[in-house]
Amino acid sequence: MADIGTEHSVAYHKEVPKKSFRSRLKQTWNHIKRDRQLLLLFLPCILFYVIFRYGPLYGLIIAFKDYSVFTGVLGSEWVGLEHFIKFFTNQDFWLLFRNTLLLGLYTLIFGFPFPIMLALLLNEVRTQWFKKSVQTFSYLPAFLSVVIISSMIIDFLSPNHGILNQFLAALGFEKKYFLIDPGWFRPIYVISEIWANAGYESIIYLAAIAGISPTLYEAAKVDGASRFHMIRHITLPGLFPTMLIMFILKTGSMIRVGYEKVLLLYNPMTYDVADVFSTYVYRKGLLESNYSYAAAVGLFEALVAMVMLLSANAISKRLGGNGLW
Repeated sequence: MADIGTEHSVAYHKEVPKKSFRSRLKQTWNHIKRDRQLLLLFLPCILFYVIFRYGPLYGLIIAFKDYSVFTGVLGSEWVGLEHFIKFFTNQDFWLLFRNTLLLGLYTLIFGFPFPIMLALLLNEVRTQWFKKSVQTFSYLPAFLSVVIISSMIIDFLSPNHGILNQFLAALGFEKKYFLIDPGWFRPIYVISEIWANAGYESIIYLAAIAGISPTLYEAAKVDGASRFHMIRHITLPGLFPTMLIMFILKTGSMIRVGYEKVLLLYNPMTYDVADVFSTYVYRKGLLESNYSYAAAVGLFEALVAMVMLLSANAISKRLGGNGLW
């Protein structure tokens, strides 16, 4: 069989000679002429990314300069890796790295399974009005701004009139100042992330479940499979490629913890567990006007996120699964 395969392979390579660069260029031009209307529709999207996504990357050069607003990007003095060295030797570096990594890791570990479980449960609900009510209720937090969500958290956990503290007081427990207790910051952040995003992300998994062939379920019913067996042997394997892609995307953004919610919830009492790269960049860049140093920290954060995304994609492909590219 190996010989036959080799012969076929050799014959195939003989039958399909390599095209020259000129012929490939001509073929590409013919494709552009043929699909010019479709390509014109795609042109605004390309321009958007060039102008608003890749154009601003030019400003990253200030991470290697001592930027001054009076001399501009090109006129500022070149300092090389000075800002990176200053950041790596800063006593706050490992604190920021630990806080960012732990917040991202906890959100990934505890937040990733929730949308999957919600989608599986919703898929099993047969009462349509109840299913739609749960879906609507679970999607709503995704349409609220971070400011509103943070305000709701602060009100909910308030020691004076917060619902949780009133409930604890009714049970005979002492009121607790959750938002100034460093031990509670990470659980509050992770739970609020799950609450805000689980419903919206479950749409992706429900769409993937809808793509599974109904004949598989019908065949399983004929064989006497229960709903649990169908979830285990049909639904979950059907969801696996989507789960893998979502996991890779979340791993890539794990280190990029958003600064908005942390800024709104943290205070000097919780700096040791709440201060992350993005809040540090905000303070250094906008509050202290140290633009070059903030750009260096932001660039380091982006590079770490890119390495994690590439690593997750490579591991996924090595384990035999699908990758993003």
